[in-house]
Amino acid sequence: MTTPASTSSRDSFHSSLGFILAAAGAAIGLGNIWGFPTQAANNGGGAFLLVYLVVTFLLALPALYAEITIGNYAQTNPVSALANACAPRFKKVGKRAGIIGIIGAMMMLSFYTIVAGWMLAHTLAALAEFLGLVDIANWLSTSSTLRNIIFTPIFIALGAIIVAKGVHAGIELIVYILQQDGAQAGLTLYLVPDFSQITEPKLIISAMGQAFFSLAIGVGSMMAYGSYMPKEQGIGKLVVSITLLDTFIAFIAGLLIIPALFVAQHNGQEVFNNGHLIGEGQLIFQILPTLFNSMGVIGLAVSFAFFALLSIAALTSTISSTEVPVAYLVEDKKLSRKRATWLVSGLVFVASMILIAFFEQLFALVIQLLTTILQPLMSLFYFAVVGWIWQRGNKLSRLAVDNASGSLKLLGFYLRYVCPVLLSVVFINIAF
Repeated sequence: MTTPASTSSRDSFHSSLGFILAAAGAAIGLGNIWGFPTQAANNGGGAFLLVYLVVTFLLALPALYAEITIGNYAQTNPVSALANACAPRFKKVGKRAGIIGIIGAMMMLSFYTIVAGWMLAHTLAALAEFLGLVDIANWLSTSSTLRNIIFTPIFIALGAIIVAKGVHAGIELIVYILQQDGAQAGLTLYLVPDFSQITEPKLIISAMGQAFFSLAIGVGSMMAYGSYMPKEQGIGKLVVSITLLDTFIAFIAGLLIIPALFVAQHNGQEVFNNGHLIGEGQLIFQILPTLFNSMGVIGLAVSFAFFALLSIAALTSTISSTEVPVAYLVEDKKLSRKRATWLVSGLVFVASMILIAFFEQLFALVIQLLTTILQPLMSLFYFAVVGWIWQRGNKLSRLAVDNASGSLKLLGFYLRYVCPVLLSVVFINIAF
């Protein structure tokens, strides 16, 4: 699939499989493999997994459906799509919501590119160690401000080069880790929920934020992908396929990383402090290389392959988020794709450098603001759009209102009434 070079020419996906693979590639990334295991380890393991699965299918999947549907009907960038969907009375509200989505995409890119730079550094660390460059390997695998300053812009540039041209469309490792001493404790924590924890507001909001982050909901990425699909091409089945694939990858990542944390703890490495990961998301970059090294020479190959695949997954997600502001600048502001891409990438670079400079103060805060506030609120707005304020002629809203029969009527009712109430209840829980 090639993204548009102008407003007069918009390419599209020519098959459902192409859309699923592209959208799943956009969704599946560091949210699944880095974010999910970290959140699960910090929020009760099995209890978090259970709430995550419930929230994903009760709220995140419908939100994904709503976002893709809006983009699919509009066949344009997310800002124009929301403005058109809310026309004429709420057109300005829709446009402003689209701009907020772009801000969310930029927020996501600002920290996402930093973490992706970590992945890239660890990929090269395995290669350097294989070549006998031990000092370089140690530097690459050790967190530092200098390493972040070098590898973050490298990753931003890789994404920009691809977007400027247009967007195209380890089970063995788990088995190895589960055989290590201490792994069973991690497996038990991950798969056996403590039901006394599942009603805790912090756990629920963390699970909801992770579900929206993992599926890239609320920042316009999926709306943009929906706009490149032919209209009304079985969106429901496609959304379910994307959600199932994304959730499966997150589950497998947890199955790998959480037992690995307990193996490291069994081997004397300090992992938890008062039930929370030491170093939060950076800890897995210390734990996994240690485990790979314990595998001998083959571990270097496994480490290289593992972090290289994660870097590729991060790149696909970065491309999809970058496409949101780029499509807006190309289609609404008439910038060339090349100029728009490098402008967006430059802004992301500045934002990332600010996060690196004030890492302790800002990094976790930006992630929290995006995943637990902005993305859920944008999803609430999507529900309001498809259920209440979409302009006349909207198929989904019409079916819900006109007492149509069948599954679409039920879906319309669910999106119009149930989803907004559920999301509101979660936010009220947080406030009180």
